[in-house]
Amino acid sequence: MIVRWWITALQLTELFVSSLVHLVYGFYIFSTAVAGDLSQALSDCFYKNNVEVSLKSEDSKENLTSTKDLPPIVLVHGIFGFGKGRLGGLSYFAGAEKKDDRVLVPDLGSLTSVYDRARELFYYLKGGQVDYGEEHSKACGHSQFGRIYEQGHYPEWDEDHPIHFVGHSAGAQVVRVLQQMLADKAFKGYENTCENWVLSVTALSGAFNGTTRTYFDGMNPEDGKSLRPVSLLQLCRIGVIIYDWFDIPWLKNYYNFGFDHFNISWRKIGIWGLIDCLLGNSGPFASGDWILPDLTLQGSIKLNSHLHTFPNTYYFSYATKRTSKVMGITVPSGILGIHPLLFIRILQMSLWRHPPDVPPPYKGYRDEDWWDNDGALNTISMTHPRFPVEHPSQLVVKDSDCQPFLPGIWYYKIVEGDHILFIVNRERAGVQFDLIYDSIFERCRKHAFRKNPTMPNHII
Repeated sequence: MIVRWWITALQLTELFVSSLVHLVYGFYIFSTAVAGDLSQALSDCFYKNNVEVSLKSEDSKENLTSTKDLPPIVLVHGIFGFGKGRLGGLSYFAGAEKKDDRVLVPDLGSLTSVYDRARELFYYLKGGQVDYGEEHSKACGHSQFGRIYEQGHYPEWDEDHPIHFVGHSAGAQVVRVLQQMLADKAFKGYENTCENWVLSVTALSGAFNGTTRTYFDGMNPEDGKSLRPVSLLQLCRIGVIIYDWFDIPWLKNYYNFGFDHFNISWRKIGIWGLIDCLLGNSGPFASGDWILPDLTLQGSIKLNSHLHTFPNTYYFSYATKRTSKVMGITVPSGILGIHPLLFIRILQMSLWRHPPDVPPPYKGYRDEDWWDNDGALNTISMTHPRFPVEHPSQLVVKDSDCQPFLPGIWYYKIVEGDHILFIVNRERAGVQFDLIYDSIFERCRKHAFRKNPTMPNHII
């Protein structure tokens, strides 16, 4: 009895500390964005950079001619992420988008499902009103249509004008689902889509095979769908529902979880609708149409079961790791370099044990395969799609050893760093930030193209 009380006390303490750390970090990001906007507004008010504007107008003609033929590089954010236009001038990719003249940073639902985000990404690029699909919308209890893009950000997108995609975390899986939708011609009114609309996919800490962190945060390992009654994700669920219910326009313009198509604003459902959502009878968390079920091992395997690696697309992946082995035991490495938001989870994930009374997620499962991690994802999950079927892959130590790159193969590197080392705060990664993003953009521009296909006799 005493042992049980001690375990409960430790679990509640861990929940309190985790909640506090996440809340403080959220307020830090929000206040940083507000401070940046205020600073920019004051600067614009007192200093009119007329000279800079005139110079930009002159240079724009030269830039237009040099970049108009280049395929855009689209940066796709991960969970709790944001695109250009949210959180003021703050950049999710820490300004990496400025490294190339033709980069797009879409704003997708930060907590919506991989499926919904893939649909949103398509219409962001092509233009028009987001169509989530009639069957899916009815099954999940939300509106079929969403945001309207009066003008697509790359309306000419097709097989002759393909795109490079770079996805961080869950953003990488969003790109894979989008490419499969293109292959399946899943967009009504666009019967000519195909997988070749995607020229390359680069994953930065990509969530291909799920993560054991979802279970520490509150997902039930028994089904990978439901939430434990007392957990970090339950607190998150309650906070998100209340945030969306209040529906404060200026606040949601600043940051949006992406659940507008569920219509849970007080204007539409009233107080009783709020109670219904909080009780888990309606809304995205009741239907399971949100991001966390897609990130469990079970959810990822289900998703991967119909996703392909296509023969004409180039695939690259950077898998991050903040653990090492000491006397055969996996422990956090470079402790001073680990973000406080992730330290507890790195330790917990390195000690993960699959519940003995729950069937393993796949044949041949071993706990130790999942111990290396970056605080959010397991390293085994980030290299390339592995489960239920392993896709063609090759570990890269030096790029020169693998050139010329071949399409249809996942080239992956293992990078020492935590999950958020290469986003939001550029200073944390230091010179490594530039090395990573410079290599990504250079590869997109110099090594991933279809005009000069690799000859069959070229081997790795």
